[in-house]
Amino acid sequence: MNNQTKSSTFEAEPTLVIVLGWYSIVGCLVFALSILVADFVVPNHDWIADTISDLGAGEFEYIVDIGIYAFSGSLISIALLAAHIHMGGQGWSFGIIGLALLGLIVFLVGARNEYGDSDSDGVVIHIYLVYALGLLMAIIPWLMSDGATCAGRHYGKFLVGISVVWAFSAPVFFFLPDGIDGVYERYLGLIAFAFVFVLASLFIRCGERLNT
Repeated sequence: MNNQTKSSTFEAEPTLVIVLGWYSIVGCLVFALSILVADFVVPNHDWIADTISDLGAGEFEYIVDIGIYAFSGSLISIALLAAHIHMGGQGWSFGIIGLALLGLIVFLVGARNEYGDSDSDGVVIHIYLVYALGLLMAIIPWLMSDGATCAGRHYGKFLVGISVVWAFSAPVFFFLPDGIDGVYERYLGLIAFAFVFVLASLFIRCGERLNT
């Protein structure tokens, strides 16, 4: 039996692209705001010495958890956008998968509530999630840099720069004294935000072009 198939035209949806792009930025801002609020709400907290994980443990853990889930949503939104507007190449495809994994890892960090605070129930996987997050953050921007140049050479350069800065900066965290690792972790968070902002701005610009 011969089956006739009707050819379909698949087009990018500009409104969806713009909305997801802006949500990606808002999710980062919600995460930053949740950390700022927790810095003031959590008693005896020193934002220079204490890490974000310290904020995520204890009575007020829900404040930071909200931000973590919002940031997870940002990463998943960027993954959806990267799949919706594929810039070409295997690196971009692997980057999409990596972004989805990053979103899942960040979600698990919040959901598991394992922050090195003497957890003993079940298997504690927090440190392994951190290692995976660190590795993916070093690789994904580099993988997607070639594809991003299709929207502008500066996008590719920004992504390579983010990858290099992260690769050199992230390992230092594990060797810092406890007195300053909190502020350094926030610096690493800004690098992660920059990664999302670069891709979000790329997709928002693409969506605006599609709307014209």
